[in-house]
Amino acid sequence: MPLITVDYTDRIADSFDRRGFGLALNRLAVKLLDAKPAGCKTWFRPTGEAVVGADAETYALVAVEFRIFPGRSTEAKAALAEAVLAALPEYLPAPAGPVQATVAIGELDSAVYRAAALGG
Repeated sequence: MPLITVDYTDRIADSFDRRGFGLALNRLAVKLLDAKPAGCKTWFRPTGEAVVGADAETYALVAVEFRIFPGRSTEAKAALAEAVLAALPEYLPAPAGPVQATVAIGELDSAVYRAAALGG
C-alpha cells in the first residue's frame, strides 16, 4: 500500500516519462512511508484540459494523490509531498512550459480496504 494516482494534462502526454515517475513514486513510498514495494500501486490518468488561476496563462497540470493507511506522522507525509515535487521535473519534458504540480496525501480506512490478486 499506497494507492497513487497521477492526473496530468494532455499537453505533456507525449513526453512525460510516466513509467519513470511511477517507479520514482513507488521508491519514495518505500523509503519515506515504509511501504512494501509490492504494495505500491500507481496509475496515470490523462485529462484533456485544466484551468489554473484566473488569468489567461495556460498551465500544464500534474496532480499526485497518495491514499495510505493511517499511522504516518504529519512530518512523514510532508516529507513525501516535498520529495515528490522535487522529483517531478526530472520526468517532465523540457519545453513543457509552465506546469502547476500538486501533491495530496489522504488516508484510507484500513478496516474496510481489501485487495486481491485474481486470475493468476
